[in-house]
Amino acid sequence: MIVSKRNSLRLAAVTTLAAASLAVAGTAMAAAPVSQPVPATQPAAATAQAGITAKPSVSTVQAWQLFRVTGTTTGLKAGSTVTLQQKQHGAWVTLPASVTTTSTGSYSLGVKLGIKGLNELRIISGSAASPVFTVTVR
Repeated sequence: MIVSKRNSLRLAAVTTLAAASLAVAGTAMAAAPVSQPVPATQPAAATAQAGITAKPSVSTVQAWQLFRVTGTTTGLKAGSTVTLQQKQHGAWVTLPASVTTTSTGSYSLGVKLGIKGLNELRIISGSAASPVFTVTVR
């Protein structure tokens, strides 16, 4: 009887260790990310379809006067952030004016400009950009 108790204890210990190792292995397998091949054309097609429109509410404003830029986006997820850029000395500068798009892809952004003269502006989101539009600040 003593031999059978030892064998049953060994069997119980081996079973417990085996179950624990399977649980750990299962956890490791579940934590590992599942990678699926992504077609190379998918991101390019999504980027090619992304588009932004932009229209200022006025063409001329006083310095620091509030106006709105409204528009729609296509090919972007709802809730994407769109940001205003201004051309300064030949380079596009991102201004601290951004808003998220609605579920339909539209946006309305309040803007105040202080650089007097003709300001070239555009709206961007990721690599997509609207056509350039101008607002004169007096």
